[in-house]
Amino acid sequence: MTTPATSLDSMLHAIADPTRRRILGALKQRGTSSAGKNSGLCAGDIEERVSLSQPTISHHMAILTKAGLVDAVKQGQWRWYRRNEKALRRLWKNLRAQL
Repeated sequence: MTTPATSLDSMLHAIADPTRRRILGALKQRGTSSAGKNSGLCAGDIEERVSLSQPTISHHMAILTKAGLVDAVKQGQWRWYRRNEKALRRLWKNLRAQL
């Protein structure tokens, strides 16, 4: 069972790494799929923006996704990532309330 405290701990762990904060910053700029939808960025797009290898990107995206800060949607062979703005606002609200 996930409690609000463990959820907050998971989110804080995810953003403690400077690379993951860079990735969240890169995700502010959403890409567009060939279907024209505003679907976020694929791993290759993130790789170009933060200059890291694809396996490293996958590792960090798994942590961000598990923490709930990033949503991942699979379309065909691609996985598209977007920031979960609602979760990021909740994180900010929780931090302000506790500190």
